[in-house]
Amino acid sequence: MTDKQNNVSTRFAYTILAWFAENGRQLPWRNTNDPYAIWLSEIILQQTRIVQGMDYWQRFMQRFPTVQQLAAASEDEVLKLWQGLGYYSRARNLLAAARQIVQHGAFPDTYEEIRKLKGVGPYTAAAIGSIAFHLPVAVVDGNVYRVLSRYFGISTPIDSAQGKKEFADLAQQLLPVNHASAYNQGMMDFGAIQCTPTAPQCLLCPLSSSCLALSEGTVAQLPVKQKTLKPVTQYLTYVYLRCGRQVAIRKRGKGDIWQGLFELYNASVHMAEKPASAAEVVEQLHLPPSTYQLKLVVQGVKHVLTHRVLLADCYLMELKQQPALPPDYVWVDEDSLEDYGISRLMEILIERCQHDIQLRDERE
Repeated sequence: MTDKQNNVSTRFAYTILAWFAENGRQLPWRNTNDPYAIWLSEIILQQTRIVQGMDYWQRFMQRFPTVQQLAAASEDEVLKLWQGLGYYSRARNLLAAARQIVQHGAFPDTYEEIRKLKGVGPYTAAAIGSIAFHLPVAVVDGNVYRVLSRYFGISTPIDSAQGKKEFADLAQQLLPVNHASAYNQGMMDFGAIQCTPTAPQCLLCPLSSSCLALSEGTVAQLPVKQKTLKPVTQYLTYVYLRCGRQVAIRKRGKGDIWQGLFELYNASVHMAEKPASAAEVVEQLHLPPSTYQLKLVVQGVKHVLTHRVLLADCYLMELKQQPALPPDYVWVDEDSLEDYGISRLMEILIERCQHDIQLRDERE
């Protein structure tokens, strides 16, 4: 790096540090050096906004104050506490990593060892390492990509192999090794508060006089991403099977996003290219006409995933006797449904069905 580049890097880094000292967000996990608390915050905040993630972090810290207590928990306990955050593989990875840490004997304190924890990628390892152990490793997340691409006028796509290497190298060059913790947190906050995706506060930015994107009028065009695939639409059909005050549910198996969570009777057909009809639901269950009442309670509930858009229908089926179901289904007391870990989509469908039942009972 030339003297000129060194000067630019130094000015940039210390501008970020000064800005962070004045404007950094006050977050509970920033009041501790406990690597467990810091790691927990980083896992929760993967693909989750801070305002939502903070409540979950506090619940987890109250329920499992130490990594040993988390490691001793069951998967059902962890998934239930995680309910509503989405991307449930994070919760399963959290539990697996907690058990790794306990087996290791202490929280790992090198970047390479932190990186070996289940569910910990380069960004998360750098964040934990720099904040908890002051390791001189730069973080690179969406906020960092945005700040660096705009300030240095870089148009290399951030989701390309070349872009990932270019930005990682640049971030590491800019890192003030003696202030890694504050600088990394400053970069994250600067991107979240100052250099935002839309409507960035350029006129009040301490880097405005030397920002290439601002001088060239390309702020809105940066950072650049490659073209992404159009999400696939998938249709799901569920049935709230109710017999007396019992409901049929099952735990989803391995290999999908909702692994380990519970769901209502899944009547999806046609490879999920269209919803199942009422006639198809009845046909699946082999029910005589006089043994049930069927009603479509909710239709087309939209649930957006990374590469899929789910549209869910849900029927309410009142039964006179319990039908034969596949062996992975169990009948549970209706009042105990809240004790089971479920996805946010399932939570919506159950709430709508129970609301429909309540209204009907009030009318009767």
